Amino acid sequence: MNGAAAILKALEKQGVNIIFGHPGGTIMPTYDALYDSPIRHILVRHEQGGVHAATAYARASGKVGVVMATSGPGALNLVTGLQDALMDSTAVVAITGNVPQALIGTDAFQEADVCGITQPVTKHNFQIRDVRDIPRVIAEAFYIASTGRPGPVLVDVPKDVQLAPFSGSFDVEIDLPGYKPTFKGHPRQIERALEALAKAKKPVLMVGGGAQHASAEVIEFAEKSGIPVIPTLMGLGAFPGTHRQFLGMPGMHGSVAANWAIHNADTILAIGLRFDDRVTGKVSRFAPNAHTIIHVDIDPAEIGKLVSTAIPVVGDAKWVAAELAKGARKLSIAEWWQQVDEWRTKHPFGWNSKPYLQSQEVIHAFWEATGGKAIVTSGVGQHQMFTAQFFKFDKPRSWINSGGLGTMGVGLPFAIGAALARPGETVIDFDGDGSFQMTLQELATVKKYNLPVKIVILNNGFLGMVRQWQDLFHARRYSEVYLADSNPDFAKLAEAYGIKGLTLSDRGKLAETVKEVLEHEGPVLLDCRVHHEEGVFPMIPSGGAAEDMIIENPREAVEAGD
Repeated sequence: MNGAAAILKALEKQGVNIIFGHPGGTIMPTYDALYDSPIRHILVRHEQGGVHAATAYARASGKVGVVMATSGPGALNLVTGLQDALMDSTAVVAITGNVPQALIGTDAFQEADVCGITQPVTKHNFQIRDVRDIPRVIAEAFYIASTGRPGPVLVDVPKDVQLAPFSGSFDVEIDLPGYKPTFKGHPRQIERALEALAKAKKPVLMVGGGAQHASAEVIEFAEKSGIPVIPTLMGLGAFPGTHRQFLGMPGMHGSVAANWAIHNADTILAIGLRFDDRVTGKVSRFAPNAHTIIHVDIDPAEIGKLVSTAIPVVGDAKWVAAELAKGARKLSIAEWWQQVDEWRTKHPFGWNSKPYLQSQEVIHAFWEATGGKAIVTSGVGQHQMFTAQFFKFDKPRSWINSGGLGTMGVGLPFAIGAALARPGETVIDFDGDGSFQMTLQELATVKKYNLPVKIVILNNGFLGMVRQWQDLFHARRYSEVYLADSNPDFAKLAEAYGIKGLTLSDRGKLAETVKEVLEHEGPVLLDCRVHHEEGVFPMIPSGGAAEDMIIENPREAVEAGD
């Protein structure tokens, strides 16, 4: 075989059965070998769609997602998706072609320094210069991507290496002396954490995306201890959204109960999260009453990076949570629960009755109709926050969105990756009219593979989140956010791709339309014409803290005479 066939054989050895990608000149030998490979290739219409689909595949399945691209523009179109995967700790391996080695550095056609460019946006990257290194490098790439804190790894392969004859072995041993992630947390630190929690009067458990694979252990610990639970945006689903102890997500658009519980807590146990700015707001004012913060994370660089940590526990969330569950005892926090329940009862997520269709009720209607049994993706914007607030996620790996990078356009390719990772399950993409148009060409991918995804566009005719900030902080000077005068008819657009398209503006027809979408066997796009002045609340202004929280839409409060 040649190097190209060796690449595919090495991927097979890693259990790969699906690759997302787009062919081009320097990766063509590998695509030629793919013609005879058992690995299924999913042809996307843009490389960015491919890396996003691979990301969602990884997060929905727990496996490593794989994407392939050619050199130069093809490889560079992966950059946004690689950074997205890096910030949200997702295991992705990207295989890129490059010009022959003799041409590297000569500004050859479609040449770019892909390793130099992607070094800051990957966990690690390789360039294979010797065909004999293919099995070792591919094995190391998968190991690095999937162990410790997961992340993207890029493998760049010059065209002459792909064409070179290969006759080596695929049985390789991984030996990386400089890479030894800590899996088991220190027993004494776990004991200290349990001791601190036993003394706490106002404790909370915060759960992040790093705990998605530790859901069972987190639930066991939470139920044994009786502690209030606050999953972050990326942690939703790791603890059931319908559970009695669930307070909602924290942060900029988190629930009142979650934010005030953190603000008043004396002890915080944080598992698998990084205390990003959308959760903490102004760090110096975050959790001012918490004398003990216990931070569990597999990445030691995250512990103490932003928030002062009293008890650090470096280790895998699943292993540490299991140990915490073994030693957990029921906490004496009845008075604390009384206060938390008062906040939760007084300030639930909801919406005011209006004559027009609202995003919140659309999302809630789909949650009710599915019983929450769906994999949900979203783009980035108001629709993302509404989905996080109003779709109650009871299972891990059921909510796939862009948290750290906030990448507009991810909703549709995420839905593609999720549908291929978990065939037979309902997949819904709640998208915005602005976000959707970033990657709408992937409708062709949906059609080509007849993926039964349900695309629900919450169409308010604006770049809604930007408009909301302009409304609140820029004197309603709506600069370059109006879309309605140039948006396409999304239902007709779907039909042009051969996909069922529907439009909904009458809220009285919401229930029957939701039923029609879910019962259709193939893909559907539903264009929901929602109110153009929607706002996502509660809201903590950027750089603010819990006491600065805007609980309801100021405009609606003025209209109501409050």
